[in-house]
Amino acid sequence: MFDPVIAPSGTLLGLLQRGRGDGTLHALTAPRAEALAALNHCVLRDPRHDWQVENRSLYYARLYLDLNGDLDAVEAHLFDTEDVLDTEESRTGLALAVLGHLASYGRRDALDLLRRYAATGSNWAWALDELALRDDDAGLRALAAPVLARFPADPEGEAELVTVVRDAFEPRPWRLWAEDSREAIATRVRAAQEAGCFDRWQRQMRPTGPRPGWSVRAVFEWAQQGLERGAALHVPAARCLTAVAGPEDRPEIVEAAKDGDEGARCTALRYLADSNDPEALQLIERAVATGSAPVVEAAVDAFERMRSVAAVDRARGWARRPDPLGAAAGRMLACRGGAQDSDLVLGALREAVMGEGPDAPTLWTLVDGAGRLGIACAAPVLRHVYRETASSHLRGRAARALAATDPSYAAGFAVECLWDCEETTREIAARHAETGDARVVEQLRRLAADPAEEAEVQTAVRSRIGPDAPAV
Repeated sequence: MFDPVIAPSGTLLGLLQRGRGDGTLHALTAPRAEALAALNHCVLRDPRHDWQVENRSLYYARLYLDLNGDLDAVEAHLFDTEDVLDTEESRTGLALAVLGHLASYGRRDALDLLRRYAATGSNWAWALDELALRDDDAGLRALAAPVLARFPADPEGEAELVTVVRDAFEPRPWRLWAEDSREAIATRVRAAQEAGCFDRWQRQMRPTGPRPGWSVRAVFEWAQQGLERGAALHVPAARCLTAVAGPEDRPEIVEAAKDGDEGARCTALRYLADSNDPEALQLIERAVATGSAPVVEAAVDAFERMRSVAAVDRARGWARRPDPLGAAAGRMLACRGGAQDSDLVLGALREAVMGEGPDAPTLWTLVDGAGRLGIACAAPVLRHVYRETASSHLRGRAARALAATDPSYAAGFAVECLWDCEETTREIAARHAETGDARVVEQLRRLAADPAEEAEVQTAVRSRIGPDAPAV
């Protein structure tokens, strides 16, 4: 996945790329051509750092509706010659998802584009999934022939078809085609379905990895073999140790945690931490001081999973360390510390923002901790993270923390959060936004009536404007 270039947060493009509510509000007051250009830029150049987690499609689709925007730029992007050369889902996935939402809102031009792309485009499977949720039976039946034509009628083509049918995200089209009145189509799809079921059964009957009766040494060797081929297996290996190791194996496991191969050391550290072994904390500290990068990472992860009072107490002593273990200690206190740890959590939060910026992975836990502990003086840092981060999920966490720490949230950020791209952020806003602003009441009613809105958001809205809610 490419690393997107994100515009400054104060620009219209930057706001839309981040999926902020202010992006929609500013776009609706900007010159229409400028707003559509920024919107198309976002849809055609996916701005998400993690497109499998962050939401943008409904947010952009709603803005297309509000701007009455045409889809010429999206059409040109989908059917460009680049579609043949670059078949990565990330090139077209967001555009197809936006079209799916627009089709749900009744945009016939969006539905037609999805049908055309499913018939001829490289990322046809994504388009077919969108249509599976929105198209009628006749529209899907019309796609059977062009889709099946993608798979040659030879052993290799049939094997590929079996895989596609077996792994289909939305099975509706394939089930429909298996009952098609055209015998050639129905027979081929049914055969692929049956072969896929048999293939899945065979894989279940031939599991790979540890077997009952394995020794501790065998588990360590399996973890090391995985590491050598680039697969980190210490987490499942530690679970295997739970099944195969007895009290008599503890000395061997402790020794592996001290000086074993990377795979064995990572596995042993994870196992000992999960078992709350009395030597686990000492071994973790030693691993961070002497281990390779994979060992340090495994040690830090193992420490953060610990739940004991001793681990939390040790975190208080480690929190000011200028190394990965110190950062992990701050995160542990954010998750499991008490009010007495507020200063340490706030210090870790400030240090992370200053040292790593508003997109630092460690901020997710620290932001949650600031909200959980109700650290009021963290509000300025949380507001900075909210404005600047490119991650819509982290911004949502910052919004939740601000709702717990910042008295101005309800009349400030909560208002724009009603238009945010993440449903969890809209839900928080629906519960907190002050209704003195006419835009808030109007948007709450719109969310309540929108069939595309998530149920959790609509439940929160009804708690504010339903028959039993206070007058707004």
